[in-house]
Amino acid sequence: MVFQKFFNSCFFLCMLAASMMSCAQPQTPNGYKDLFDGISLKDWQGDTALWSVKNSAIVGEIKPGKELERNSFIIWQGGTVKDFELIAEYRISDKGNSGFNYRSEEIAELPFAMRGYQADIDGAKKYTGQNYEEQGRKILAFPGQKVRLPSVNGGIADYAKKNIWTASEQLSELGNKDSLSLVIKSNDWNELRILAKGNRLLHYINGVLISDVTDDDIQNRRMEGKLGFQVHVGPPMIIEVRRIRLKRL
Repeated sequence: MVFQKFFNSCFFLCMLAASMMSCAQPQTPNGYKDLFDGISLKDWQGDTALWSVKNSAIVGEIKPGKELERNSFIIWQGGTVKDFELIAEYRISDKGNSGFNYRSEEIAELPFAMRGYQADIDGAKKYTGQNYEEQGRKILAFPGQKVRLPSVNGGIADYAKKNIWTASEQLSELGNKDSLSLVIKSNDWNELRILAKGNRLLHYINGVLISDVTDDDIQNRRMEGKLGFQVHVGPPMIIEVRRIRLKRL
């Protein structure tokens, strides 16, 4: 009997300690994988003159006098992704221009360059959340647009005009572009969420759907590829990214 009471007491204390540890440490949601360990660029590859880790975030920085001639990416080395949900937190400087590429390919002849879908991010909140295809069809959907991309006859240059994919068909409006920009915080952390399932691509900022693309363009669409964050040509800028979580669907 004494032994049983001692055992029960020990068991209770162990369970209590485990519970306290569980409460003290944030738990990764079921099915999600952390792509960034918070302390290093393990599993990420990019130009070390541009990318580093500071204050538990991946930081991309273009310094004054070091402006770029072309866009540069830090690319996740964990393989390719098909259907997925990704959630990450980002903060960008006022004049910053960045984005998260997915279902993309590396361009062999250009170090740290990518081609594929991109969830756009910018400090001016003009393009954040839109769907832009880097090195491809250009702007597929502006913020506030639900669109369908039909199959086309001809090459990309026939339809990509003035940085816009002219074959895009708007199905409906998700909201006024100016009103949607109000959900985006300046000089503060925002949550980016991307849901890619089949040929449906959804971009959310802080829980609000910003763009919705159904890609029926069999010739040009991408169903699988790599992930990466961008620093864009232009003025000096900083993009910070943390808590990058991926769930394969």
